[in-house]
Amino acid sequence: MDIAANHWSIIEFDVPRIDLQHRRIFELAAAFDEGSDQIRMMKSLAILCDHVKTHFREEEEMMAACGFPGLDAHRRQHVECRRMLVDLLSRAMDMSLDETADETRRLIGGWIHDHILTADREYAAYMKSMRAGGEPPASAPARRAGT
Repeated sequence: MDIAANHWSIIEFDVPRIDLQHRRIFELAAAFDEGSDQIRMMKSLAILCDHVKTHFREEEEMMAACGFPGLDAHRRQHVECRRMLVDLLSRAMDMSLDETADETRRLIGGWIHDHILTADREYAAYMKSMRAGGEPPASAPARRAGT
């Protein structure tokens, strides 16, 4: 899963902690391109799952801290992704190495990549606007009363 250097600018949002975590997700997924045995593949998949879980938790904490009104919807997306990763991890023992690598690449290069480009972009714009003391961007979800 080689993300070209010029592509990083598309998925980075000038939120260093989150940008580094996003890069790490793709770096971990790239390990599935290198060929491996079953034990290494399962270990790599477990490490990827743990990193994604930690990333989601930290991202949600940052959203809560800045009062991001789309937190609940974003959290539901994270729950769905964690479910897909756990499902993949449980099925991987019965899959070939190539099948496991292909499914991992599809999940990271598809769902997670798309999530970063849409939901995370929206959150990052909101957070940067709030940090700058401005108004939320027009694309931000409406703030609910009391939040």
